[in-house]
Amino acid sequence: MSEIFEVIQREFIYISYYFMIQLRQIAGYWIMGMVIGSLVSVFAKDAIHNAFDRIRDKKWGIWGVIPASLLGIASPLCMYGTIPIAASFSRHGMRDDWLAAFMMSSVLLNPQLVMYSTALGTTALVIRIVSSTICGIVAGIVVYIFYGKRNAAGSGGKYLFRNEPFFNFKGFEPRASHDTHPNLFLRFLFNLGRNIKATGLYFLLGVLLSALFQRYVPADKFAALFGEANEGFGVLMAATIGVPLYACGGGTIPLIREWLAMGMSMGSASAFMITGPATKITNLGALKIVLGLKRFLMYLVFVMMFSLVTGWIVNIII
Repeated sequence: MSEIFEVIQREFIYISYYFMIQLRQIAGYWIMGMVIGSLVSVFAKDAIHNAFDRIRDKKWGIWGVIPASLLGIASPLCMYGTIPIAASFSRHGMRDDWLAAFMMSSVLLNPQLVMYSTALGTTALVIRIVSSTICGIVAGIVVYIFYGKRNAAGSGGKYLFRNEPFFNFKGFEPRASHDTHPNLFLRFLFNLGRNIKATGLYFLLGVLLSALFQRYVPADKFAALFGEANEGFGVLMAATIGVPLYACGGGTIPLIREWLAMGMSMGSASAFMITGPATKITNLGALKIVLGLKRFLMYLVFVMMFSLVTGWIVNIII
């Protein structure tokens, strides 16, 4: 019995050691992401959404998916916060293809996660920003192709290829903002506190999981599965595990960082960074409501296909 306790004590010391190393290496990035995310949410959120609303009447055609996707990344809201805003845009006549680009890129990335992803290095950060932007653009183009553009008449407009809109925002109304305190500094602090409360546990869990990987998963075996020697299947596996493993952006950065250090190819990491947020359980629940079953299944197929193609292209380039 004493030997068992000695083994447990030894493993606890090892894991604690790896945990503290990982925490010291990455905590600063997490804090920076929290601060930047709260600053954007408190001081720039309305300006970003107003900028998207102002492009509604622009005669940009399909090219409007590009600024829509970029503004989606700039938006600090989660999916449940984005949908009521998108519903309001839709009621005022925003095109469905532009809305699709905005919502798709918003699902994948936000200012907070951009800052946090700097922990992965410049290459991974650039790939994440570019792939998220392109994913939003392609999503908008796909919606345009299959559902056509709605004319400027708003909810009564015609659809070129279908007799129904792509989104169904019935019942979604803009939620009251939590950022209402008259003192701007206190408003920022309250927002920061909510961000820490929402992501802190997942962040610590991600650090713990990365420590467990470091301790118990042989780097050579991991590299053989997800590394450059197995690029094709590795991308497929990474895209697949992104579905059940991704719970919070903040919680997965330590894991991805450790996986890259263990030999995961950049393409596999890219695929994981797309399927993970796009298929997060809370996001899927909201999207199922606004898309309906048929379009929801189309969304899942699109996400998996885009993540695989992105991963393979990244592995060819990098």
